[in-house]
Amino acid sequence: MISKIVLTIAVLFCFVSALRAQDAAESESARPRTFEMKEGDTTYTMKQYVFVVLMRGKKAYDYSEAELDSLQAGHMANMNRLAEEGKLVMAGPFGEGGDHRGLMILDCATIKEAEAFLATDPAVQAGRLRCEFHTWWGAVGTELK
Repeated sequence: MISKIVLTIAVLFCFVSALRAQDAAESESARPRTFEMKEGDTTYTMKQYVFVVLMRGKKAYDYSEAELDSLQAGHMANMNRLAEEGKLVMAGPFGEGGDHRGLMILDCATIKEAEAFLATDPAVQAGRLRCEFHTWWGAVGTELK
């Protein structure tokens, strides 16, 4: 009797593990970027974005004031380009200072795509900033304009 229970548990464990492996094997881009969440009589349509936390880089202090001004101008130009392309939903610096420098919310399908957008940022290229990327779901229509 105990061996049948153990065998059943083992089979179930294998089945669940196979399902998890299959889910993990799906690529990010294959997942839908929107879904509807129903609560009572209200329906919310959610959309996936990429949330980027800008952190102080390892070379944050390695530059002269003139170089820092140039890097910041390039950083702002990159953000303006992303905004003009409709990829940048929101961005801004944190007010407390410290290692957390700012955030960006990008309208793109994958973290890999977001990494490519930030790879063109001069401050990231120079090591003044580094990025942490996270997928994030927000309600459609709540973007700041």
